[in-house]
This record gives sequence, structure tokens and C-alpha cells, in this order.
Amino acid sequence: MGPARRRVALRLGGGGSPPLLGLLPGRFSVYPLFFLALLLGFASLLWLQLSCSGEGPGPGGGGQSRGSPRQPCPPQAPLPPVEDEPSWGPHRLALLVPFRERFEELLAFVPYMHRFLSKKRIRHHIFILNQVDHFRFNRASLINVGFLESGNDTDYIAMHDVDLLPLNEQLDYGFPEAGPFHVASPELHPLYHYKTYVGGILLLTKQHYEMCNGMSNRFWGWGREDDEFYRRIKGAGLQVRRPSGITTGYETFQHLHDPAWRKRDQKRIAAQKQEQFKVDREGGLNNVRYRIESRTALSVAGAPCTVLNILLDCDASETPWCTFG
Repeated sequence: MGPARRRVALRLGGGGSPPLLGLLPGRFSVYPLFFLALLLGFASLLWLQLSCSGEGPGPGGGGQSRGSPRQPCPPQAPLPPVEDEPSWGPHRLALLVPFRERFEELLAFVPYMHRFLSKKRIRHHIFILNQVDHFRFNRASLINVGFLESGNDTDYIAMHDVDLLPLNEQLDYGFPEAGPFHVASPELHPLYHYKTYVGGILLLTKQHYEMCNGMSNRFWGWGREDDEFYRRIKGAGLQVRRPSGITTGYETFQHLHDPAWRKRDQKRIAAQKQEQFKVDREGGLNNVRYRIESRTALSVAGAPCTVLNILLDCDASETPWCTFG
């Protein structure tokens, strides 16, 4: 296992007067500087509001240059936590978010989803599953880890992409007692429309996820793990359900990902090209290999979440495509 990535901490300087003040004349008034700072602050907020992506065109629109990242609008103030009210119901959702280095998307996602779920009175806990090892990204293994680490106070999960925000409040995030519920259905997802697609946002009870033995750990890099999981769902005798009565079509979600700014790892190495279409009948929750480097409770714009820094492990004899080497 390679060493964990180094983290740089920014520290403020010690006490004392700022050196710049010593260069000002003795009778210089600070009031002009004060009003100038207010003016600059107002101008910065105005620029941010006009340039953020929330008011601009959706994916594929023409209002933004292809090479620049999309900027999230400042989120609204989150609702106060009132989950102890009886109207919130008995169930609690573990929102599992596989993650690596998409900080601009994370800053928009956490406060937005906390407010969205709170307005619907869904008890929830957001887990950011941050892969910090040197291997290729493994979304399925991170979800397995999140499931195992989510604790006994949650009884169902949402496998949720960090770059997909629900815009229609009629979308159901409630307890999926009847079976897996695919929120980001092919009829609503802005990009993927094939019938067996179960990616983006998928809700399952913990019991149903265990019946599938979780997801396969063999998918390093981007894609295909959802297609294999669909076959696991069918093999467990479960039926995927999807939203009905939603009239917003492909405008139901906001897709934050900008492929020109952040490339996906779609390379297929060695036998990975053939293995990606096979069903993994042995691996899953029972053999995911990992270590939790740290567990940190954070608040993003007032929205609580837990960040798990996760070190995955790879058996190179089984999946040599877990690295580019």
C-alpha cells in the first residue's frame, strides 16, 4: 500500500500589527479603506452571482466556455435540524457519495442535498467516501465501504453521484420497502437512457443490498459497475422500481460534471476489456479490502456530513488493471 497523500494546512500568522499599516502616513484615515473594502466585497458577490452555473444554461448550453469549470451558485441557508419531529418518519437514509478530488462539486452537493432531503422530511446522514490511495478510482468498492461504515442508525442507502442534483421535489427518496428504487431513471437522467441503467441515484434497503452481496470490487476506472449490479439485483430476485408521474423529463436533474474540465478514467487495460462484461459471482461486501485513514465530521455551509478517507487495497493477481502500471 502506498503512502497516503500529504495534506497541506494553511495557517494564519501570529499577533501584532500588520506590516502594511506601518507604511501608511501617521494621519492617514482608515475610513476610505473601509468603504473601499465594502465596495469590493459587494462587487465580488455580484460577480459570483452572475457567473455561477445555477442561473446559466444546463449541460450542453452555449453560455459558458468549454474549457472552464462550472461554478456552483452559493447555496441557500440549510434548514434547521428538526429530525426529532414525528412527521419525519421512522427510517433514516445513509447517503453514500463516492468521491475523489471533485471539491467544487462537493461544495454545491452537500448543502443542496441536505436542504432537499430536509424539506421532504427525510432523516439522513451524508457520507463522503473519499478515496485517498494511489489506485484507480473504484466507485463500487467505495459504496461497499460506505455501507459497512454507515452504522446501525441508518436502515437504507442511496448510492448517489456527487455531480447529480435533483431539481424536482416530487422525486421520492423515501424508504424503498418494495425493492430497489432508481431515482435517476433512464426516462429522467440527462445522459443515460438505456433500460437496464441503474446508476446515478439508486435507493436500497440495507437488507436488499446484503442480498446482492453489495457491488463487485473488480471495476477500477470509470463505468460498467452499475450494469453488473443490475444483474446482481435480478439474480437476488428483486425488481427495480422507478419514478412515475414526473413530467420534467431530462430537466429533472442538474448534471454538474464538465467533461472538458475533468476527464474520466475510461481506459481499459489488459484483460479488463473482457472482464468488464462478466458477472462477479464471488466478490462484493464479503471481500472488499480497505482501511479507514480518518473519519471527520464536517459542516459545509451549515450542512452536516461525514468524510471517510478510505484506502482501498488491490490484489494485482486478480485485477492487475487497478493501476496504470
